[in-house]
Amino acid sequence: MAERFETESRKLLGRLRDAMASDDAGQARLNKITHLIATSMGCEVCSIYLFRDEDTLELCATEGLKAEAVHETRMRMGEGLVGRVAKRKQVINTPDAPQAPGFRFMPETGEEIYSSFLGVPIQRLGETLGVLVAQSKQVREFSADEVYALEVVAMVLAEMTELGAFVGEGAAMSARHSQPVLLRGTVGQEGVAEGHVWLHEPRVVVSNPIADDPVLEEQRLNDAVDQLRVGVDQMLAMAGGDKDQTQVLEAYRMFANSKGWMRRMCEDIQSGLSAEAAVEKEQSLARSRMGQSTDAYLRERLSDLDDLSNRLLRILTGQGNDTGAELPADPILVARNIGPAELLEYGRSLRGIVLENGSVGSHAAIVARALAIPLVVHAGRITNDALNGDHIMVDGEQGVVHLRPDESVASAFRDKIAMQAAAQERYASILDLPAQAKCGAVVSLHMNAGLMADLPSLTSSGAEGVGLFRTELQFLVRNQMPKRMELAALYSRVLDAAHGKRVVFRTLDIGSDKVLPYMKPNDEPNPALGWRAIRVGLDKPGVMRMQLQALIRAANGRPLTVMFPFVAQFEEFRAARAEMDKTLAREERLGHVLPSKIEVGAMLETPSLAFAPKKFFEEVEFLSIGGNDLKQFFFAADRENERVRRRYDTLNLSFLNFLEGIVQRCRETGTDVSFCGEDAGRPVEAVCFAAIGLRSLSMRPASIGPVKSLLRRCNLDEVRAIIEKARDDGDMSVRPAVMEYLRAQHSA
Repeated sequence: MAERFETESRKLLGRLRDAMASDDAGQARLNKITHLIATSMGCEVCSIYLFRDEDTLELCATEGLKAEAVHETRMRMGEGLVGRVAKRKQVINTPDAPQAPGFRFMPETGEEIYSSFLGVPIQRLGETLGVLVAQSKQVREFSADEVYALEVVAMVLAEMTELGAFVGEGAAMSARHSQPVLLRGTVGQEGVAEGHVWLHEPRVVVSNPIADDPVLEEQRLNDAVDQLRVGVDQMLAMAGGDKDQTQVLEAYRMFANSKGWMRRMCEDIQSGLSAEAAVEKEQSLARSRMGQSTDAYLRERLSDLDDLSNRLLRILTGQGNDTGAELPADPILVARNIGPAELLEYGRSLRGIVLENGSVGSHAAIVARALAIPLVVHAGRITNDALNGDHIMVDGEQGVVHLRPDESVASAFRDKIAMQAAAQERYASILDLPAQAKCGAVVSLHMNAGLMADLPSLTSSGAEGVGLFRTELQFLVRNQMPKRMELAALYSRVLDAAHGKRVVFRTLDIGSDKVLPYMKPNDEPNPALGWRAIRVGLDKPGVMRMQLQALIRAANGRPLTVMFPFVAQFEEFRAARAEMDKTLAREERLGHVLPSKIEVGAMLETPSLAFAPKKFFEEVEFLSIGGNDLKQFFFAADRENERVRRRYDTLNLSFLNFLEGIVQRCRETGTDVSFCGEDAGRPVEAVCFAAIGLRSLSMRPASIGPVKSLLRRCNLDEVRAIIEKARDDGDMSVRPAVMEYLRAQHSA
């Protein structure tokens, strides 16, 4: 029975290949295909629905339904049985369609006389392109063999759709990778950029989904899998004692030797698919499951399988990462995700970065901020839509990506870039002037950094110093712990490049979303509230001590400023300060030159520290308010969660009141305090921070000009009066009133 089914399946695929090899137009091909499938399966109806936009399916061809319904019948994602197949990416097989949950009667199709319904998603690498449907008057469930046969055909249709075999009139049959696409993601790093797509991992094109000789295809698959296994074994041997890398490669080896995976691919080959198409069919199913799974471990394993499938496809097709394409002069990097070391290899050659996955706190985002490259993350399906060389515009201010934009969009976008360039020219004219408000108050503006490449911005931006130097990047971009002498040399070069300006070194801030590749990750239910930053440092004092030694030796008699991240209580600061004192004493005994002056501070990123005993504020030499973390904990709104992170305004009066309370406590004890984070670099927020008494702000270099410009045009006493009035009026946020004041100032 199975052999007969496989033979029939191969016959059907053979007929499909002949139909697609003809010179017919796309519509004629689809019509032939629906006729062939209906005839082969012995059912009265076969229909093909394709997406005309991301939320609307269109009937593009049918055998059995009314011909006039083609290109007229449309339904939303999730609407009717067809829409439910598309939304769930799952097969629906029912003997009595009108009684099935979600059924929607479409009178123009004439389908009311058909009872049984089988719908299969047409999908490629997890992306649903449409739905393939078989219907029959007979009240029956389609057999498992019939379901499988339709899934195999759907796989071939997906590949042929990708290759442009069904191009015709109308949006649903337009050529793929030719239409403008608007993608909304999450801001990872602000800034705007225009350029051309450079795919980090070029797509593998399967041009031969159907094969005649299953024996030959199985042999090709076996040979490729053998080569894959050898490659994985070699990588394992090279991993040495790296436990985490070994763990990943062991998972690869498990999948590479999986009998179930091989069996399923061989069954696909017996049904008439080529070896490449069989691999991609399994990969598509894995990606589909990965998108639906809420289990982190399962998602990780499915991701391993996805990566392994890519490697196998490259072996089978001979399409390696090096396609011969040249990096464009204005590259915008597009990837599903990317590691920090790989991103640093591209360096500042990139105009922008768009990631399908990633997060605002990921390693890639940290590097992008350090390099001041606009970054958008969570840009769903970008790797499926984009091709190397496509025109692309990245709006890191709004988290929007325009792929192959039409001229009106491109023109508006260029106007925005031009306005920003003109503004930068204006900012250059005040480069050497202080950020002094009209009331006479002066605000000190500093820059954030994390790489040596950032330091030239100290001069070009007009920053008065480095308010935050992130030291974790040097730990994140390598596969083993950096040596003390390497760190000392780097920190020394940073101080050299600063030319005497103050540099605040933040000690190692790892954990949460910043896991070192050579440190075993902890499976924590909420990593942002878990074992991270100072908690890791105090639990692993050897690492902290090594970094403090490197900083002291780098100073070599110069002033040194160090702050500890994520301090939640006084005891943690005291313990960290004690480590610093012990390290200083040890360095002195060893004969090393001590810093001429040392300042030790803390980052206030948890609300608890704002209520620490007065003694803490007296002992700590300076505080830096870490706005990004503090805001998410204050509002209990995860900054990685788009559904809630934009829900709460920084200029909410409750948050401003809280910040002012911190400023007041610092004023009472004479403790220097600054605000560090994304909001410090937003001019309106910066003005409000200054109005409540914050006189030091640290931000990305590009924000210093806009912030200084607005501060110099404002009277902070007037802004403070606006804030006080908003409090008295019971307003939720001061933003509307402050914006009205600023507009009046601008028009005056």
